[in-house]
Amino acid sequence: MPLEADDANAVTPYQLPFPKDAQDEIVIPDAISGDERLWVPQAENVSFRPLCLNRSQGYWMNLLRVRKSGVLSRHRHPQPVHGFVLKGRWHYLEHDWEAREGSYVFEPPGETHTLVVPDDVDEMITYFQVNGVMIYVDPWGKVMGYEDVFTKIDMCRNHYTEVGLGEDYVDRFIR
Repeated sequence: MPLEADDANAVTPYQLPFPKDAQDEIVIPDAISGDERLWVPQAENVSFRPLCLNRSQGYWMNLLRVRKSGVLSRHRHPQPVHGFVLKGRWHYLEHDWEAREGSYVFEPPGETHTLVVPDDVDEMITYFQVNGVMIYVDPWGKVMGYEDVFTKIDMCRNHYTEVGLGEDYVDRFIR
């Protein structure tokens, strides 16, 4: 039930303590940062900006940025993935739709697809929540590698050390 604007309780903050073991929130005011040190390289012209790396539940949320057209990766998801396109556009070779700026994409468990950024796109940025693992495969399903929240954390630690932010810079995104 909505509260009335003149109700004094409507503008009173919650007055009880939060649960003792509740984790801190994550607030990233400038998520699409111009500070290149914050973007973790994943491949040539491909980087990600970690937002939440949830090691206790095995998922991660990040911004994926691609700065050149072409085939990015072929991968399989045993768990669902959610995406929201912030800039540019992309598609999967296996489907006839295109994810454009403002598009939401739900990728169901079991989905295997090949991400492509079209030739006329200079930069693509998509917010993804990936649950579980991404399994990289060849066209016939042979496993070529994988990523999970722990490999993402390791990539961040290594990168942030290399750029002078320190390996513990990533801790602000870990829950």
